[in-house]
Amino acid sequence: MSGKPRPIQRRAAAAAADLPESLHPVLRRVLAGRRVASAAELDYGLANLLPGDSLGGTREAAGLLADLIARDGKLVIVSDYDVDGATSTALAIRALRAMGMKNVEFLVPDRFIHGYGLSPDVAEMTLALEPDVVMTVDNGISSMEGVALLRGRGIDVLITDHHLPGAELPDASVIVNPNAPGDAFPSKNLAGVGVVFYMLAALRAELRERGWFDQQDIAAPNLAAFLDLVALGTVADVVPLDYNNRILTAYGLSLIRSGRCAAGITALFQVARRSQAGLVAADLGFAIAPRLNAAGRLTDMRLGIECLICDDPDRALTMAGKLDELNRERREIQDAMHEQALADIERLNLSGRDNLPLGVCLFKDDWHQGVVGIVASRIKDRLQRPVIAFAPDEEDGLIKGSARSVQGLHIKDVLDRIATENPGLIRKYGGHAMAAGLTLERSHYETFSRLYDEEVKRHVEASGLADHLLTDGELEAADFSLQTAQILQKAGPWGQGFPEPLFDGEFTVLDTRVVGQKHLKLDLALDDGRKVNAIAFNQADTPGVADGRAVHAVYRLDVNEFRGTRSLQLVIEELIARDRETGS
Repeated sequence: MSGKPRPIQRRAAAAAADLPESLHPVLRRVLAGRRVASAAELDYGLANLLPGDSLGGTREAAGLLADLIARDGKLVIVSDYDVDGATSTALAIRALRAMGMKNVEFLVPDRFIHGYGLSPDVAEMTLALEPDVVMTVDNGISSMEGVALLRGRGIDVLITDHHLPGAELPDASVIVNPNAPGDAFPSKNLAGVGVVFYMLAALRAELRERGWFDQQDIAAPNLAAFLDLVALGTVADVVPLDYNNRILTAYGLSLIRSGRCAAGITALFQVARRSQAGLVAADLGFAIAPRLNAAGRLTDMRLGIECLICDDPDRALTMAGKLDELNRERREIQDAMHEQALADIERLNLSGRDNLPLGVCLFKDDWHQGVVGIVASRIKDRLQRPVIAFAPDEEDGLIKGSARSVQGLHIKDVLDRIATENPGLIRKYGGHAMAAGLTLERSHYETFSRLYDEEVKRHVEASGLADHLLTDGELEAADFSLQTAQILQKAGPWGQGFPEPLFDGEFTVLDTRVVGQKHLKLDLALDDGRKVNAIAFNQADTPGVADGRAVHAVYRLDVNEFRGTRSLQLVIEELIARDRETGS
């Protein structure tokens, strides 16, 4: 089943406001289209970060941890099993040890047994480690029962999280979350690792005030040195790259490019065979994050965290190699599940728009619950519908689902409505606007599938669900150059909410060939007679593309490096064959 071309829209022309005239005209247009209004917003110096004490709860958290350090108490960190959780944990441990904390351990819930967050079972596990304080990273804001259990045993609980809270907050000792009710922190888009960074900055300030570093004869750590971890977690968690997040990410990228980063990050670049010096933000999301995530998806994220904490390059490389093996296994499982899902859709005759539910649910008894999120994302892209993919849970009779939404549909709001109107149907759930997780009884799957489709229909019309490709318009022939590609690349970091420049236009195909069985390499003719190389990943079966044919392409300008030589390459996101006479 081949996917339908996504509708293409061009950004409305926007005034470049106070952007410098010295900027390349294409870059000025791109930045104006992203509502960058002045040169000040292009200054990614750390001095422009939002003040640390403007994030609610950081002062109280600093006091709690400073007291713990002073009495040599024990901290147990409850992590999450994704990259944001792993980088948050590694950041906390590295920085806390640098500030003189001697007694800190971490615990990662098993996604297959314990599920997400500080559940009562996970709280009991922390008690076995005899903590004085339990700190959550990238979770905890909905962990009512687990927090209550620990507080009932006299344990202080510090929650650091960025997820949306429910109607009730847990009775924690301190909560640090930019999305907590009433919190005035301007950037609501911090990843969990960003929240931890701000909390650590407050702790360092508190310890300085107390004279701790002088008393212990240790240097106050430069927290900017840990921004490699913040950049990795921020990009991997696909949070919007608002100005504050771009500052954090840009500095972190500079550390990684120069080799001043965690040994584990360098090791992951080695096994991924990616250039560390030529790193862009997308490399973190597409090459490094999947290898870390593979541990949390298939086994245990402890391996990923240990890799990021490790200072020994050889040991880090060994762990990175194991992560790479897990990632290959994850890809095999994922590809098989993806093909099964597409085959099911074909058999059910759901590929036509008239038959396609607006809200799509998929389930297989032999699917792997660690990979359903990726499958849901791929099928969502193919069908242009919000998709929930389910797999069996460890507990008999239950299934776990991972939801991926499209622009304009807040998936957690959809689940909220279903849960409110159908008490007991959903065992538990949580998430964001674009992604969520949930647990159901297997016997409720058919009922939930029907209600899910009905609720999606209540929120949107079919015409409003298609993911549009939003482009920055056409380029002049003169703009197809290595220089333009390098200028755009360096203007990042690009990412969620601040998308990499994307253009569209008509070309004539000079030559095509399939590489890697599923990718399409093309030579395209420009209007001035020059030839430009292009690659369309996973589009080898695009109908109608042949030598001499006209195509409409949506593409990015990319810098291709081969045997030490750099050249311009177009990376094609969407490829549509045209009939020159009819324009169809």
